[in-house]
Amino acid sequence: MSRSAHPAGPRHADVLTEGHYSAPPADLNALDGKVWARTVERGADGVVTVGGLPVTRLAEEFGTPAYILDESDFRARARAWRDAFGTDADVFYAGKAFLSRAVVRWLHEEGLNLDVCSGGELTTALAAGMPAGRIAFHGNNKSAHEIERAVAAGVGRIVLDSFQEIVRVAHIADRLGVRQRVQIRVTVGVEAHTHEFIATAHEDQKFGIALAGGQAAEAVRRALKLDGLELIGIHSHIGSQIFDMAGFEVAARRVVGLLAEVRDEHGVELPEIDLGGGLGIAYTSDDDPAEPHEIARALREIVGRECASAGLRTPRISVEPGRAIAGPTAFTLYEVGTVKPLDGLRTYVSVDGGMSDNIRTALYDAEYSVALVSRTSDAEPLLVRVVGKHCESGDIVVRDAFLPADLAPGDLIAVPATGAYCRSMASNYNHVPRPPVVAVQDGSARVIVRRETEEDLLALDVG
Repeated sequence: MSRSAHPAGPRHADVLTEGHYSAPPADLNALDGKVWARTVERGADGVVTVGGLPVTRLAEEFGTPAYILDESDFRARARAWRDAFGTDADVFYAGKAFLSRAVVRWLHEEGLNLDVCSGGELTTALAAGMPAGRIAFHGNNKSAHEIERAVAAGVGRIVLDSFQEIVRVAHIADRLGVRQRVQIRVTVGVEAHTHEFIATAHEDQKFGIALAGGQAAEAVRRALKLDGLELIGIHSHIGSQIFDMAGFEVAARRVVGLLAEVRDEHGVELPEIDLGGGLGIAYTSDDDPAEPHEIARALREIVGRECASAGLRTPRISVEPGRAIAGPTAFTLYEVGTVKPLDGLRTYVSVDGGMSDNIRTALYDAEYSVALVSRTSDAEPLLVRVVGKHCESGDIVVRDAFLPADLAPGDLIAVPATGAYCRSMASNYNHVPRPPVVAVQDGSARVIVRRETEEDLLALDVG
């Protein structure tokens, strides 16, 4: 199976075919730097540390399960994206990956912009002090209230997703006496090599306005006629967890073709092109993501070549990394509750979290790594399935992995690369409170999103 795609294998508790999983690693105590946050290492006593703090101390102080976020790594990755694209391009962090007020402040301090896709994300961004002009507002069905809040706040751009939204945003902008900067999101007919549910540029899906049949060209025509809108560019997003640039090349060619059509018909060269995000990260040692500077160079070359061929000035490029920044910077820390061997099949390791803190395995068949982090072990590798505590057979955290055969209740294990979409998509399934997010840096730790309590759950239940 190509490593540029999410595996779409059997679901729930099916027995996997022989050879589905990789061979056991040579050293179960080793930590692959590709999948762990940058300050994670195993100490001389065998306990894994992050930011200089042992996970045993973090578990004692903050409990488990918990998302442990390496703040230094997050900031470094944000800077790497900013530096790779430079001052003549824009980097918008995709807030849907993981958003909190602390994260917004880090992004502001590191010079990144922010992409939001709901009123709640917009509220968080503004509450944390992100300048409205550095915010982009996405979404395929923004309410009139959300649009009005965004326009009134002065967001830097609204990405228009339908013909109805073109009129809706223009009407609200007129009423508020402003001219709102907008982009039009187009679906370019490129299906990225990814899971069906996260491929977003083929035509049979809910996002954007299709290039096919002249729909995108008609959307541009309508937007240019409305006084309340300032059309600044075209937006394209082809999917998520993408490892090669071929899809971006095809998408850029088609978007530039639309820009040339706009110039020829309306005499306008739109100044911006947003190629979205979707760049993959390493969830396992087999994954091989590109570095930000490699991505920046490739995208500049692709857009520059296509514009030169069309006789267009090269527009300002925008990108929207979310997972690529947040994903590798955190791991989820669990305590083992039970170890249940099934003769001839595998061993089930149950932890004190599960699909409520990481739905991606159940939803996308996503693959993860896992390691014993509270000690080292010289025991033989044991094929395990890490599962949660929920009343659901599909409650799987890591479908197949190897852990030491002496794994026992009370051990701490950690799943890396959970900084994106795990806390954002977390739920209260079975009335389980959501874990905290603990930021660690230079030997100190602090809660940036507190653990929910059962009292929190009851507070919403009005009886």
